[in-house]
Amino acid sequence: MRSPIRSRPRTLPRLRARTLAATALVVALAATACSGDGGGGEAAGDKKGDKKSGTSSPSAPTGGSGLGAQRLSWHGCSAPTTAQGGTGKAPEPLSDGTRWECSTLKVPLDYAKPDGSAIDLALIRAKARSGASRVGSLVFNFGGPGGSGVATLPGFARDYEALRAGYDLVSFDPRGVGESSGVKCQSDKEIDDSNAIDATPDDNDELKAALAANKAYVEACRKNSGKLLGHVDTTSAARDLDVLRQALGDDKLHYFGISYGTELGAVYAHLFPKRVGHAVLDAVVDPTQDPLQGDLNQAKGFQRALEDYMRDCAESVTGCPTGSGPEEGTKRITALLKKLDSEPLPTRDGRKLTKDQAVNGIASALYSKETWQYLTRGLQEATTLGSGNYLQLLADSLSGRDRNGHYSNLQAANRAITCADAQQRYDGNDVQAWLAKFRKASPVFGESTAWSLLSCAGWPVEGRWKTPDVRAAGASPVLVVGNTGDPATPYEGARRMARELGKSVGVEVTYKGEGHGAYNSGNGCMTRTVNDYLLHSKVPGNGKTCS
Repeated sequence: MRSPIRSRPRTLPRLRARTLAATALVVALAATACSGDGGGGEAAGDKKGDKKSGTSSPSAPTGGSGLGAQRLSWHGCSAPTTAQGGTGKAPEPLSDGTRWECSTLKVPLDYAKPDGSAIDLALIRAKARSGASRVGSLVFNFGGPGGSGVATLPGFARDYEALRAGYDLVSFDPRGVGESSGVKCQSDKEIDDSNAIDATPDDNDELKAALAANKAYVEACRKNSGKLLGHVDTTSAARDLDVLRQALGDDKLHYFGISYGTELGAVYAHLFPKRVGHAVLDAVVDPTQDPLQGDLNQAKGFQRALEDYMRDCAESVTGCPTGSGPEEGTKRITALLKKLDSEPLPTRDGRKLTKDQAVNGIASALYSKETWQYLTRGLQEATTLGSGNYLQLLADSLSGRDRNGHYSNLQAANRAITCADAQQRYDGNDVQAWLAKFRKASPVFGESTAWSLLSCAGWPVEGRWKTPDVRAAGASPVLVVGNTGDPATPYEGARRMARELGKSVGVEVTYKGEGHGAYNSGNGCMTRTVNDYLLHSKVPGNGKTCS
């Protein structure tokens, strides 16, 4: 199962609460149905050759080339591009008439050479309401890695409208993403062809084909983006955030990170603890786990979310395709997947729904309770009608494929950033050794997740860390929000993140709900808690729970 999103090489993605994927698939399926610190950026607790990070953290001042002093030139926004996952429409004005503005920010390609080559980062903003008691700019990262903030923020503007009482809402395409020197690997056709190859091999021939496909993808990335691949790591992206902070005119960074965005925000807090203003980390990546541990835990998280869906389906849907509950439902789904492994289902666009794409489709629907209905329809269609249209559309929403067959650069950026971060390189022997544990963790998702460990095999640049260092002693309190029903970033990671950030820094808040993330769940307690913190600096008690 190949996926675009997570935080490490994974097939099961990490994006955001009520994800862009979920929003896009609602539209697609509806259409289908109708048709600073005073120093120079020095990291807290850094030590040369730190065992946790696996590398020393550079401490060169951000913006040593003077880029931090640049003035941003804002202008009207055009439609997001295909690389950004655009739909061909420019973002519409907000309800009060406020128009979206776009700009570009120059940052060093290599922070070890701040006066060398520079790259442009694409930005978007909506100004605070007229007459607002403005705190500053609130910078969003919606996850991935690989998600375009420029394309995503306007689609979620209604959810964050209350925050315009104190902030300009700002987002960006991180380096290597979308229109910020986006990583390029394979063509649309090459990706489609690769997706048709069995990514969960059962014999030597299938293993050879899967390894060859992975090698071809890596080589395409090296050929088309080789000079960029060594500079799309999360540490460099965190330094970009500090250049952006300065260009926005803020003394401190006010930040809202979702999913992978929590990792990026935590790395920023480690590098620049005294420059942290208000920061919310929602749908939290566990910073203590290596890629193998993270993937195994994520397989458990998706299985847990699937079982929650199956209980709900049994109680509320007549003729539920997963039967009486999790036990029967798991048997039905694994039987469907076994059949798809040898007999893919037809879809109306001529592609075949493979086992891997079906697993991706099921995973996609679990990101939000709002999209469970589409999983029900997809499973009903596959089991009773023998066609795979719904599950294929769900899978496409996860991989960044539009209805015209074009892919955003989500998959390419996801893998490039993942492999630039993680030092670990796994091979087929590693997968075989752990396969049984992954299958036990999740009969539905375990096998695909295990084989996704090969994503960084043969990658042309080395990774920077074993796990990210997020110690941020001296930073202002950071809200760390976990959701007990989160499939992609299991809620246990929130407590570990809060602990790693440090005493009096990480403030854990729990939401007892379903879906990926908490703030956009519609839960009034959660909304008030976050808004009071961001707008009125009211820090909740550590361990607060909303349900």
